[in-house]
Amino acid sequence: MTGQLDVIRDGHLGIIALNRPEAINALSLEMIDGITRALEQWRDDDGIRAVLFEGRGQRGFCSGGDVRAVRQAVIDGQPGGGDAFFAAEYAMNGLIARYHKPTVALVHGIVMGGGIGIAGHCTFRFATTEARFAMPEAAIGFFCDVGVNFILAKAPLHRALAFAMSGVPVGVADALTLGLTDCPIDPSRIDAVRAGIAAAADGPRVEAGLAALMQAEMVPTSDAVWCAAADRYARVDWGDVGEIMRVVGADAQFAPLQERSPTSLVAIAASHRAARGMADIADVLALDLRLARHLSRMPDFAEGVRAVLVDKDQRPQWQPRRLEEVDRATIAAIVAAA
Repeated sequence: MTGQLDVIRDGHLGIIALNRPEAINALSLEMIDGITRALEQWRDDDGIRAVLFEGRGQRGFCSGGDVRAVRQAVIDGQPGGGDAFFAAEYAMNGLIARYHKPTVALVHGIVMGGGIGIAGHCTFRFATTEARFAMPEAAIGFFCDVGVNFILAKAPLHRALAFAMSGVPVGVADALTLGLTDCPIDPSRIDAVRAGIAAAADGPRVEAGLAALMQAEMVPTSDAVWCAAADRYARVDWGDVGEIMRVVGADAQFAPLQERSPTSLVAIAASHRAARGMADIADVLALDLRLARHLSRMPDFAEGVRAVLVDKDQRPQWQPRRLEEVDRATIAAIVAAA
């Protein structure tokens, strides 16, 4: 247990609770390292048969990575600090995705960025019906990272890119359709579901018990209205960022596209399309790390984090401002590198 992370054993269930509610459990390097240590310790521990991730506080499971700390490292002339953060985070994402014991996410409220990087890679994913999912990285001059492209690659291209590029938060019905969660639950049942997860870990067949719990607790959701809106643009050329901006960005539902970093939009589109051809999440995360090292050093990252999270004036001054001026060749070379 640390000040920002609770690591608990409940019978045969290992519980990792993000405990930084004042920052909606934004992931610090300390938290990432603590999660990794717990998973490595439990990997060969026969007393732990499943691992549960949850978040403390009312506002949500996790608002993402602590990019303010990364920005400060870059500003201080120590970009290697940012590199170390992303390398540790992506290694953690890969560890969760390939863990040989069942991993369970029990999320509520805000589930964004690095929060999806934890919950989205779990084996069993419960979300309360008021949960909101987003990858808002284009608003801070970054890109859709933490291996989320590996998950979104299973969704239709137009839905995946509309979600990743716009950064618009979606409800649980759309998150279910996008493949970001598995089981919507009644918020009033969250304690009962947690108890059910612990009981399944103590039972004779853990995965069967967790699957049965999902069937018992899943509640109906409304229509996936956001995905339905994205479907109107299924025939747009999603390989042409300019066309996406002109056609999709003209729709009020996707208007945030017009405010995003042009460099980020190019990077998101290129990296996602590349990820769709990768069979191993390790390859997707390696691509993420290459792009993170590049984009975190670019002016848009420092400026975007300033505008959204530091000064909070929501008025980033992107460099370049025009899509036509983005250095596509460099981004393409980074994406294509082996």
